[in-house]
Amino acid sequence: MRFASCIFQVAVLGGGINGFCCAIQVKEKWPGAKVSIISDLYTPNTTGDGSAGLWGPYLMGDTPAGKVNEWSLGMHKFLKQIWISGDSGEAGVCLIPCVRLATGGNQLDVSWRDIVYGCRAMKQTELDAYSGTRSSKFTSGLHFVTYTSEPAKLLPYLEKRFRSSGGNVIKQKINDLEELIRNSNYDVFVNCVGLGALDLVNDKMVHSIRGQVSRVKADWIYYAILDESFNGNYIIPNLDSVVLGGTHQENNYNLNICPNDKSFIINGCQIHLPGLKHAQHLKDWVGLRPGRKQVRLEMEKTYNNKILIHNYGHGGCGVTLSWGCASEVVELLQKSMKSKL
Repeated sequence: MRFASCIFQVAVLGGGINGFCCAIQVKEKWPGAKVSIISDLYTPNTTGDGSAGLWGPYLMGDTPAGKVNEWSLGMHKFLKQIWISGDSGEAGVCLIPCVRLATGGNQLDVSWRDIVYGCRAMKQTELDAYSGTRSSKFTSGLHFVTYTSEPAKLLPYLEKRFRSSGGNVIKQKINDLEELIRNSNYDVFVNCVGLGALDLVNDKMVHSIRGQVSRVKADWIYYAILDESFNGNYIIPNLDSVVLGGTHQENNYNLNICPNDKSFIINGCQIHLPGLKHAQHLKDWVGLRPGRKQVRLEMEKTYNNKILIHNYGHGGCGVTLSWGCASEVVELLQKSMKSKL
């Protein structure tokens, strides 16, 4: 069998962060395999390209916390490797301090606190300082250090790494997955199409979580502020700009810039940092995150002894989960291959 000699063909569907992480790990695990990424959209036109890429579990629905932490840890370790390798500038990876704040009865998720660096609860005096003139005062907060991995830079870096390993990148829209499986020479299919799973595999659990952000020039901001209150704002620095956000509107498919959302973002962030009133506005952006009740990461039986693995529905933390989820895809593929030998 071709699996026995590791000369097999793999099609990874989806040109975003999860697609490239899966393709790289499969290719590096089995260098003799012929691995192709197939997608109609690549950087700079993916959903991830407009995001800030801050590491942190977010909008995960009912996905088990243990799995989220396992996948998130995988990405954190991967970003550390990039950061110490000297490729951090090219890949857009930075190590930055972060503050996460909550009001009232909102409880901050602390399950990941041992993954990041130096996580500690904030003192009341610190919370009061961040509350400022807000009518709703912050009642809890965490201070820690973690990574940003700006997708607009990370995606080209990953594509370069994949191509240099012998991977193939194909620009093509897949409209019928069953037809592709039946009529192509690929032995393995990895479905990383994100929101596209709504149509491609008729998964009615998949829905849009609309995110709108603004980018400004504000070189004096070097740490992230995340307000976990309902409709809270966030401020996340990247290498060349600062991302101000944001919205998380479920089942909203509008890709146009909404003036009301822009006002909410700009005004809300200026309450946190009044100095932003002097920042140069660069651009606004809208993306549709692939929401789902749970991340779907599983193997499905297919036709003619072929393998199909699903990996989509990552909500608002596709970057955070991408490398860890790709590692599990490799594990599933390895187990399936052994069962076929």
